[in-house]
Amino acid sequence: MAASGKAAQRLQAAQRLRAALDEQRAALGEPAWAGPDDPEALGRANAVAVAAALGAGLAPRPGALRAASRYLAGLLAARSPGRAVEVRVPPYAAVQCIEGPRHTRGTPPNVVEMDPVTWIRLAAGLLSWADALASGAVRASGVRADLAPYLPVLKMPGAGGTEH
Repeated sequence: MAASGKAAQRLQAAQRLRAALDEQRAALGEPAWAGPDDPEALGRANAVAVAAALGAGLAPRPGALRAASRYLAGLLAARSPGRAVEVRVPPYAAVQCIEGPRHTRGTPPNVVEMDPVTWIRLAAGLLSWADALASGAVRASGVRADLAPYLPVLKMPGAGGTEH
């Protein structure tokens, strides 16, 4: 019974990601997603769709923004493993990443916090780390709280540069 319950939860999660993606794609005037329904593909597609909306000056749809924020935070953590820095994107995501001394209790010494739109812009290369800091859109504390070497984490279709 537990296995079928987990399968049902995975199916519901995929359906939520797909619905969020299709809503964002419709807002962009694009057809519904015809790609695979696995969490990785849906997360990436949500991130690309939200970044495209932001690039076009459109407000992202809430479900797609949530999915994109979580996907991109997870991608940062996977590509830059460690526990030296906590990256917070309230209310959607928080990950620990980057090698170095780790914390075990209390507030971590290296914290980076920003809103979801700023995070998507940074992670997709639509905003530089320096510009985000200068504008006050990012709050970073601690000697290791510099994400510039780790960004962007997502290469946008048609964009130059390398994906980390």
